[in-house]
Amino acid sequence: MGFVSSFALFLPIALILALRLYNYKSFPALVVYYSSVFIYNLMTEGYIPMSKQIVYNWGLINNLLDAPLMMLFLTYFSPSFLFTKRLKIAIAAYFLFEIVVIALRGLNVESITIILGPGIIMIAALCLHFFVRHAKMAVEHGKSTGKALIAGSLLFAYGCFGLIYLMYYVFKTPHVADTFLVYFMAATVSALMMSAGIIYERKLVKKIKEVQITRRELSEIYKDTKMAAPVRTAMLDFDKDSWN
Repeated sequence: MGFVSSFALFLPIALILALRLYNYKSFPALVVYYSSVFIYNLMTEGYIPMSKQIVYNWGLINNLLDAPLMMLFLTYFSPSFLFTKRLKIAIAAYFLFEIVVIALRGLNVESITIILGPGIIMIAALCLHFFVRHAKMAVEHGKSTGKALIAGSLLFAYGCFGLIYLMYYVFKTPHVADTFLVYFMAATVSALMMSAGIIYERKLVKKIKEVQITRRELSEIYKDTKMAAPVRTAMLDFDKDSWN
């Protein structure tokens, strides 16, 4: 199951690179997120031979970067500049929270247990909000399907991660193998949903870019005339609606 989940985690990375979304808005944060988890998966499964200490430290850093990276990516769904600003403030506050906890408790499993809980709750709440919003738009207006799938994949993942957090970190279940099986299954399903969402979203991004190019070309044609440039038309304003 570890190999299957590792392959599934690699799919979003490959698609983002192949579809040239790696430098589009906040997608770089998603690439870093999946790359970190993918490498950690390969380490824990023994496909990348590393010492136990390196694997342990990678896991700690992976958990520390989890919520900040995901919140940074979720700015992609932001409906306004104000919402984006608040998300970035939340990221800074979370980093400060991590620093304070590590300063008081040290960098260990205990501090990670304290740090992960609020992060999972925040990400799950944001994903639920974005999923409901874009799923409704997808059903009622036939758009935002990509964003609905992406938000849905993250909502599913962090819902499962919440259960794993309670089982592994809080209740310290002796059934570690079962916990990892749940993690691998959640990561696999979520990554596949994410991959589908990325494909849908790339189609939308391509349309928007084509319209932007057309607008620039029309602006160049009409810039030296007194005639009102027919740049903002109903046909070219399909992307004006709230896609976010």
